Amino acid sequence: MPPAGITHLNDGILAIDTEFARPLLDASHLIIEGGRAAFVDTGVNDSVPLLLDALGQQELDVGDVDYVFLTHIHLDHAGGAGKLMGALPNARCVIHPRGAPHMVEPSKLIAGVEAVYGIEETRQVYGVLEPIAADRIVVADDEMWFELNGRAMQTIYTEGHARHHYVLNDPSSRGVFTGDSFGISYRELDTVAGEFIYPSATPIDFDPDAAHIAYDRILACEPDFVYLTHYSRVADLERLAADLHGDIEAYRKIALDCATARNRQAALEESMFDYLAGRLTAHGYRGGNDAMKSMLGIDVDLNAKGLGVWLDRRQKRRNK
Repeated sequence: MPPAGITHLNDGILAIDTEFARPLLDASHLIIEGGRAAFVDTGVNDSVPLLLDALGQQELDVGDVDYVFLTHIHLDHAGGAGKLMGALPNARCVIHPRGAPHMVEPSKLIAGVEAVYGIEETRQVYGVLEPIAADRIVVADDEMWFELNGRAMQTIYTEGHARHHYVLNDPSSRGVFTGDSFGISYRELDTVAGEFIYPSATPIDFDPDAAHIAYDRILACEPDFVYLTHYSRVADLERLAADLHGDIEAYRKIALDCATARNRQAALEESMFDYLAGRLTAHGYRGGNDAMKSMLGIDVDLNAKGLGVWLDRRQKRRNK
C-alpha cells in the first residue's frame, strides 16, 4: 500500500486523503496535541489503512488516539468508523444522538444506502460496515466540550445537510471542522479569486432554512478557518458564507421551478449543473464544460436528489 497522502496544516492539524472516489475529494483530519490524537471523520473501510499509516508517519501509536469525532454518519464520513475503532484500543467515538444508534446497529443505515445505490454498488464502494460497541460511544450534546490533552473542543449541532450533524469548534486553531455543514470546496476549483464553495443538499434531510442557521452558528465561533471534509481548509469565511447563503436560495428556486416538470429529476440535474457551472465560470475557472462536469457531476446528482426529497416533504406538509 502506498503511504497516505497528508497535507500539514496549522496547529497540529493534518488532512489525510481517504482516497474515496478520487484523490482530494474526501478528507479525514488528524488533530495532534502533545502526543495525543483525534480523528475527525474517517472515510470508508478502505480508508482505514491510510489513517493508520498517517498515525505512523507522525510517530504515533494506535493507543495514542483518544477520540474519533464523526460530524455525521453519511458513509463517506463514517463508513470506516467501526473498522477504525477496532484498531484504536483507547479511543471513544463521538456521535450525534440521532446517529449513534445507527453506528451500534448499522443495518438500517446500510439499507438506506442500498435503496439509493443498490446492494452491489453499496458493497463495492463501502464494504461491510462494522458496528461500534455502545460503551465506546460518547453521545454529543449541543455545545458540549471535550478535552484532548488540554485542548478544548466543542460540538455544535448544525442541521440543514443532515439532522444528525454537528461541527467541531476548535478554538486552539481558530477553526471549525464542519463536515458538510459549510459546503464543499475542491482545491482543483480554486482560482485567482480564491476558493469556490457551494452547499451540499444531498438526501434525505436537506433543509434550506436550517442550512442558513448552520452557517450563522459556524461563523458565530469567530473562526479564521474551517476544515471541510470535501476538501479541507478554507479561509475568507465571510465571503464564502455569503456565497453559501446565496446558493441556498438559488437551490430553493431551482427546486420550486422544477417542481412540476415532466421529468423532474432530469430538470433538477440540468438546472443544478447550469447554476453551479455559471457560478464557477464567473469565479474565473477556465477548465471548460467537460472538466466542470467531471468535477461537479457527483454533487449535481446528489444535490438534485436532495432537492427532490425536499419538494416531496414540502408537498406532504402542505397536504396535511
